[in-house]
Amino acid sequence: MTRKLLKASTAAAACAVTAVTLAACGTGADGGGDGSSADPSYVSGGTFTVALNDDPGNLSPLTGVSLVQRALVPYAYESLVYTTSDGEALPWLAESWTQTPTSVTYTLKDGVTCSDGSEFTAETAAHNIAYQADGDNGTFWHNSNITEDMTASADGNTLTITSTTKNPFLLTMTGEVEMVCQKGLDDPGSLKDSTDGTALFHLTSLKAGNEYTYTKRTDYTWGPQDVTSETEGLPDTIVGKVVTDESTAANLLLSGGLNAAGVAGTDRDRLESAGLESQGVPNPIGEMLFNERSDRPTADERVRQALTVALDRASVGDLVTNGHVEEMTSLVVQSPFLCVAGGPKWTLPDPDAERAGELLDEAGYTVGSDGMRAKDGTPLTIRFLYDAGTPSHAAAAEEVQAEWKEIGVDTELVAEDPTGWSTDLYQSYDWDTGFIQLAPGTPVVLSLFFLGDTSEQGGYNFMDVQNTAYNDLATQAMSAPDADAACDLWQSAEKELVDRVDVYPLAQTTSPTFFTGATADVPWGIAPTTIRMLG
Repeated sequence: MTRKLLKASTAAAACAVTAVTLAACGTGADGGGDGSSADPSYVSGGTFTVALNDDPGNLSPLTGVSLVQRALVPYAYESLVYTTSDGEALPWLAESWTQTPTSVTYTLKDGVTCSDGSEFTAETAAHNIAYQADGDNGTFWHNSNITEDMTASADGNTLTITSTTKNPFLLTMTGEVEMVCQKGLDDPGSLKDSTDGTALFHLTSLKAGNEYTYTKRTDYTWGPQDVTSETEGLPDTIVGKVVTDESTAANLLLSGGLNAAGVAGTDRDRLESAGLESQGVPNPIGEMLFNERSDRPTADERVRQALTVALDRASVGDLVTNGHVEEMTSLVVQSPFLCVAGGPKWTLPDPDAERAGELLDEAGYTVGSDGMRAKDGTPLTIRFLYDAGTPSHAAAAEEVQAEWKEIGVDTELVAEDPTGWSTDLYQSYDWDTGFIQLAPGTPVVLSLFFLGDTSEQGGYNFMDVQNTAYNDLATQAMSAPDADAACDLWQSAEKELVDRVDVYPLAQTTSPTFFTGATADVPWGIAPTTIRMLG
């Protein structure tokens, strides 16, 4: 799987270990979950088996940070608002809402209950927001969707969330936070290996390292798009099966041992040739970040510019995406895709090896008799990280190494495993660049990694980026009077990151989830209420 950085909370090092992504992890859909009309090929009941590319370990929606952990959260927990793949907000636990620049008021649906039969109330929803707003709890959504300046109160079935500052995205940010029932909030530790939510499914058994079984409730009536326990085509059971090897997952799909699996490597072509249906999500697999600490060569903007302009973007992009290359048009690459439309404002320079050499000369890295560059007797060596578990990364990294050698740059390639990612990015800081991706769903989430304290200071900025132009625009955007003004500022801020080469959006692809014997919508991960078994 590709190494994407997820939520950098108090477990910042753990985020790098699993290549976590701070994405909007909502469970929206395009309409496949509409319970009002059923496809004649739908067959109710049975078991839907989905591959997990790692063992989740911790099932808590409050603190789980890895991709596989977040993929399991929606099977047992729900949000106030249901966000479709195109960003439309639909009722879920809340039946309606009103907004002001500093508040959002939700009216909750009647009759919502937890999996143990207890009532889910607006008061419990307010307790969820308060828990997420408290930085001492180190939750997944803290400081991304729920900030310390937010407070929540309940009055009957009405929940009001207030921010002390203007926030044009208050509905989107608060509406997608998964709600935990009161018993789970009272004992957060219990959520590591059990569930306490309002969802259509709930955890009924687990075998750590092997499989996680969720069973459909019989009393569920409040699903998005009118989904209930009686909606035709729903499975009775969902099994998350740990399958760490993509080739094995592909074989199980073809043999009927799995109903769904994400396969993005070389086996992707094999499954497509076999006629399996798939749904994809954007994956910024070729995105490059840079270590800008003062002791690294990439602290010099001219070096960063030289390294990127020296690359044949088409060749490297083709390799890193295994022939499925797409151009990146935003640094926001996940649902709900806030502030993506109409962009980008940035453009990438054409490859120019001669210009790359000039930039390195200006930075003091001159060519020696051996054709390699050095400054004050120190060779210019770039430590380039890539994911050992992503099949296409190695070939693309070797192409980068060859192209940089042509301009006199020595490249040390480092194939990272989970421990290596954690050590290099968050402990030793011994890296310069590499295929390291962020996959946010909003520019607010993106800003956590570029705006503010470094990871040494307890912040999210593990690259030590100090881009004052970006910081100024981002600060303005956070208190913009409306969404249009905010998005214009966010796109301008994004341009500053790309122009200064704090990030290089080399290429992205669409990572598919393949299906057999079933179908579902995949806005980020599989949306459980949209799963339909096929006859």
